[in-house]
Amino acid sequence: MKTWVVPRLQILGGIAALMVLVQMINSLSGHVLNAWGVLPRHLASLPGILAAPWLHADWLHLFNNLPGLLVLGWLVSLVSIRHFLQSSVFIILGSGGLVWLFARPGMHLGASGWLFGLWGLLLAQAWFQRSLGTFLIALLVLFFYGGWWFGLLPHDVVSFEYHLAGALCGVAYAALGSRMRR
Repeated sequence: MKTWVVPRLQILGGIAALMVLVQMINSLSGHVLNAWGVLPRHLASLPGILAAPWLHADWLHLFNNLPGLLVLGWLVSLVSIRHFLQSSVFIILGSGGLVWLFARPGMHLGASGWLFGLWGLLLAQAWFQRSLGTFLIALLVLFFYGGWWFGLLPHDVVSFEYHLAGALCGVAYAALGSRMRR
């Protein structure tokens, strides 16, 4: 059991530690790193697609995202670590690209696109795979994170565009993964 659990804890713990370290540097520098978020339709902002999920407006923003990322990341990693890593890359690149292309003007940053992507993936896997395990996980996700549907609705302050793009990318990854397995 230890050989199964430890690698997942190391990866998720590493992600959490990196996010805390980035936020510490960001806070001490007066949030100068937030310039690396996604500024839609600005060419200079394209690197922000990779950087934005690691940046947060403040500590509260980070601590609102981190628990969900760790729990949903753990659930996705139950398939395999590779599945978690590949789906995360797909979600980060896809949601960041969609935000860059279609979001309203303003700086978009934070891990919520990644979170909503993992959320969408876990829900969609139940539909595409139709197994008891994915169904039970989807029920758990709906029970604990069912209120996240409201995060997909337009909101003045929050980047609902990242939420929506992330969820769409999670569903797309589940659909693509289902086709590849056949």
